[in-house]
Amino acid sequence: MALGPQSFATFLILCPTSFFLGIVFSLFPYDYPILWTTPSSLPTTAFNIYSTHVSLLYNSPPLIQRILHIVVFVGLLGFLLKLYKPSESNMLFDGAGLVLYMCGITVYLTNIVAGMRAVSEGEDGVSAEQDRERQDGLKVMAASNTILALVLLGVLVLQAGQWYAERKQGQEEEAMRKGEASKGKNGVARASSSKKKV
Repeated sequence: MALGPQSFATFLILCPTSFFLGIVFSLFPYDYPILWTTPSSLPTTAFNIYSTHVSLLYNSPPLIQRILHIVVFVGLLGFLLKLYKPSESNMLFDGAGLVLYMCGITVYLTNIVAGMRAVSEGEDGVSAEQDRERQDGLKVMAASNTILALVLLGVLVLQAGQWYAERKQGQEEEAMRKGEASKGKNGVARASSSKKKV
């Protein structure tokens, strides 16, 4: 199977999606205790550690943020390349993948970036009410990371499904071509043998 523009566009989708899954996976040690442990077994320092990590990410040098946004754009470019003059499978798989990708961007912008901003602007020595709000914000961010991971896995599953469907279609077309070629050879052989008999 020859590699073409569709394969390059698929590469432009798979790499950023995998990159973002890696980032979300690196946040999982912070998200897990906040989301899936009971409040009584939650370490008292879990929110402080997560808050410190989020503040560090939010206040990172602008170059890191720019690289992240360039990678987001590369994924969008891949979808746009695949949807330019689309085939039926492109419309189904890539259209659904683009919707999921845009959902992921929306979750990132509305929940994760807003949560990072709110947590990093918080101050030490806050009241109990402000600390509760900060903890709720961190819980929302942790849940948003989980949602983002599921959305990005959906993008990967759709790309794998498209590859499988195109591969299966190619195999069926090849089998049909071979069947037609063998029918054509058998038809010529029968016609020549019937002429010899006459």
